[in-house]
Amino acid sequence: MAGLFDIENRRYIGNKTKLNDWIIQTVKQYTNNVSSFCDIFSGTGTVAKHALPYFSTIIINDFLYSNRVIYGAFFEQGEFNMDKLHCLIDEFNTRDYKADNWFSLNYGNLYFDIGVARKAGAIRMQIENMKDELTYKEYCILLASLIYSLDRLANTVGHFESYIKKPIERKKLYVRLVNARSFDNVKIYREDANVLARQINADVVYIDPPYNSRQYSRFYHVYETLVKWDKPQLFGVARKPEPENMSEYCRSSAPSFFLDLIQHLNARYIVVSYNNTYNSHSKSSLNKITLEQIKSTLEMRGKTTILTHRYSAFNAGKTDLKNHQEYLFFTKIKNNIL
Repeated sequence: MAGLFDIENRRYIGNKTKLNDWIIQTVKQYTNNVSSFCDIFSGTGTVAKHALPYFSTIIINDFLYSNRVIYGAFFEQGEFNMDKLHCLIDEFNTRDYKADNWFSLNYGNLYFDIGVARKAGAIRMQIENMKDELTYKEYCILLASLIYSLDRLANTVGHFESYIKKPIERKKLYVRLVNARSFDNVKIYREDANVLARQINADVVYIDPPYNSRQYSRFYHVYETLVKWDKPQLFGVARKPEPENMSEYCRSSAPSFFLDLIQHLNARYIVVSYNNTYNSHSKSSLNKITLEQIKSTLEMRGKTTILTHRYSAFNAGKTDLKNHQEYLFFTKIKNNIL
């Protein structure tokens, strides 16, 4: 039997999986007597996972519904019975699902092979129907397991902005559980980062906003719909619902929102990830905030050090990024909230 999914085992635009060690080691090197860490744009949650051994309190935040469920599975404190979950997964994997459902009618033969879509939709309905028999933790684990199991079967380049317009390879959906754990020192939010900044405090706040025009709620709309299970009306070739959870960091207003965020953080240290795709030839990859704007904004709060690391970032194939750098801005706060 295949092993459990770790939190890193999914495709996600802008993920920092290969940079986690560098980021956390830099935080350790440049901080003193810190006990709390906030990842305020958590995305995959892998940076927070790497921070866990070094901080007594971890705050994780992202406003996607699918990411909230994934954090619930991997981090949230709660009761869960793995024997029970394994039995349910075995049932999912041995049953034959041939009937169409909302998921297969909308995504079958587009984002997924029709057999995969039928099975995924049927399993999602089963999970919802048995919700009263599950703890919240178990509910999150099953939904996260379904997302991770579907991820490698999607007829896409790693997101749901569009599907590959070629015949879909016939595949079978085999559901595997995620490697769920329960922590009593992790606080999870699904909140706008600028709103949350006014409500929390942490010794270290790590910031990795989207920067360019790629709206994550649109890129991962299929998983958002799968988790919410609200069966919305879908539009266009890409089969998207009405826009929701659109980030100002993907618009021209991004610099002012970044300034607002930095001004209202109650922290001792601010760490910001940034990559230099603002020179990209792809319009969707053009950064909404420049390196100079990041630096000048952070310097309002304290002395700022800039570190770099060679890194190959995602691009849609239109851009040749030579000498691509990941930047890490490290600010030691010298003044209180402005």
